[in-house]
Amino acid sequence: MIKGMWWKIAGLVLILYSIIAGLTIDVPALPVIHQTIRNLFYHVSMWFAMFVMLGTSLVFSIKYLSGFKLKDDLMASGAVYTGIFFGTLGLLTGMIWAKFTWGDFWTNDPQLNGAAVSMMAYLAYAILRGSIDEAAMRARISAVYNIFAFMLLVIFLGVLPRLADSSLHPGKGGNSSTMEGLDPTMRLVFYPAALGWILVAFWLLQIHKRKRALIQGVNLNK
Repeated sequence: MIKGMWWKIAGLVLILYSIIAGLTIDVPALPVIHQTIRNLFYHVSMWFAMFVMLGTSLVFSIKYLSGFKLKDDLMASGAVYTGIFFGTLGLLTGMIWAKFTWGDFWTNDPQLNGAAVSMMAYLAYAILRGSIDEAAMRARISAVYNIFAFMLLVIFLGVLPRLADSSLHPGKGGNSSTMEGLDPTMRLVFYPAALGWILVAFWLLQIHKRKRALIQGVNLNK
């Protein structure tokens, strides 16, 4: 049992380490953001987990459309719901960061607006699934919509903010990237934090998949 638990324990340990180290290490004295740069360890690492989950959902949606196996639909939908969870955490931590950095929970920023639109697209995915009773039809329509939603995610979070004339986010609108100039000491916290949240995200996905398989009577071994 311990053999199959090692990566879950590792995820929890890495998150605990990042929380403690993130609050105690010395961070560079940067203009404007100052000590709020510590939120990088939490806000950005949660977004990393979100992207990994939504990317996983895309892979399994495509896999479902090529083989029409309900277990692939369970993986795709579970990854979306897990991605929405981490996306919500990312939005909340981002709003707190914005409040302490720019004085407001929400600003008219391309990155923030793109994040909101992307999350709404995936919330629509959840509503769509809930409105279809027949399992096979729900799986097919959800898979097609999920591919569309991921394209929106890439456009609104990866493309449009970079094309904007101005953005408060580092690395967007002509600003220098925080990640490119990340202090070596901060890297020792950020990368373990991102890995930890990703491992926990896969753990949550596994729990969701098994729960839905039991409810729907889907054999995961086929």
